[in-house]
Amino acid sequence: MNKILVAMLSVLAFGSAYAADAAKPAAAPAAAAKPAAAAKPAEAAKPAEAAKPAEAAKPAEAAKPAEAAKPAKKDKKAEAAK
Repeated sequence: MNKILVAMLSVLAFGSAYAADAAKPAAAPAAAAKPAAAAKPAEAAKPAEAAKPAEAAKPAEAAKPAEAAKPAKKDKKAEAAK
């Protein structure tokens, strides 16, 4: 279970880093038109904001299917016993 969570978090970390890299070329023309100081804080804030809700949501989502699957297994055993 821990390996799965570590893998999910590493995917999130890679995804947020990739999104930040993907945003830089798109922001480069905007940085030419606007002051560079205004563009940099926005770029720094967006990956952090995107990563936190995803990290908070995924463990909860991972727990819910596991909880939902356990009673289903018990019901199958009960039906087989009947």
